[in-house]
Amino acid sequence: MSFSSFSKEVPFTQEDRERLIKLETKVDEGFKTINQRIDDTNKRIDDLRDLIYVVLGGMIALIGFVIWDRRTALAPVVKKYRELDERSEKIEQALKELAKRDPKVEEVLRHVGLI
Repeated sequence: MSFSSFSKEVPFTQEDRERLIKLETKVDEGFKTINQRIDDTNKRIDDLRDLIYVVLGGMIALIGFVIWDRRTALAPVVKKYRELDERSEKIEQALKELAKRDPKVEEVLRHVGLI
């Protein structure tokens, strides 16, 4: 037994060729359209990426400004607190010196818990 293939060569007609050319043209146009849509989508993604960078940069700048402003606003308060603390220590020391000479002042200071 021998196996032989029964394939015949079928000639293309002019109509078949025209159909193939039209089909090829449509496929090429479809690929061009798909590629254009992909390029447009990539452009949008790049634009979103740029927007995200701008927003993050703005947020970091805002956080930096808030930290700087807080330090600037608190500096006078810290300075005033230190001045008041030093003054309070001087007044307390003066009262203790006075308490050594005056028993009434010593009694008052003991009562409030400074001695």
